[in-house]
Amino acid sequence: MAEWAFLGSLLDAVQLQSPLLGRLWLVVMLIFRILVLATVGGAVFEDEQEEFVCNTLQPGCRQTCYDRAFPVSHYRFWLFHILLLSAPPVLFGIYTRHQAGKRAGAAATATGPLGTPGTSGTPGTSGTPGPPACRMRRCYLLSVALRLGAEVASLGGQALLYGFRVAPRFACSGAPCPHTVDCFVSRPTEKTVFVLFYFAVGLRCSPTGQQQSWPEGSPSAVDVVL
Repeated sequence: MAEWAFLGSLLDAVQLQSPLLGRLWLVVMLIFRILVLATVGGAVFEDEQEEFVCNTLQPGCRQTCYDRAFPVSHYRFWLFHILLLSAPPVLFGIYTRHQAGKRAGAAATATGPLGTPGTSGTPGTSGTPGPPACRMRRCYLLSVALRLGAEVASLGGQALLYGFRVAPRFACSGAPCPHTVDCFVSRPTEKTVFVLFYFAVGLRCSPTGQQQSWPEGSPSAVDVVL
């Protein structure tokens, strides 16, 4: 749980640099993904390999059939998905803090050693966004685009790998199994509900990602950070 708490603290810090839709996405991310997966997902999927039973005692057959039924564990796939989704906003938050520090240093230099205003102005003080604000906006839009790409790719990958239903029985054939054997999955209905829930959350987050942008007339990203 310490890893989840660390990731949650990073996303909370990123929330301060996000517009309204970005904060809505973070709330969905924290509650309906990280919290649900950390509290419920582990209990549902942690014993899936141990409870995957086949009607044969042939050594290696059960492990091979499990690998064919689930090339990647649902739980690990979703963990990797959350890491991909978290990387762009976290990197954007690091970048905004770096730019805020640079801007504060430039402002201190411009005031002069005795606290008097210098001759050189700082970008963006004339009422129009300067180069730093434009760069910040582009970085934010790039972060949203990467996050949206990860969301769509994850939805497609989940549909291709698992579909939308966890079948209670899986027929398996091939070495080292001596013949076609039947394997049975534990709690298939509960897992199906969880798969559909996670897919529905992804569908809900995709339009939110498309709509995210700095509202017209809002302060520049640099001003928001500061």
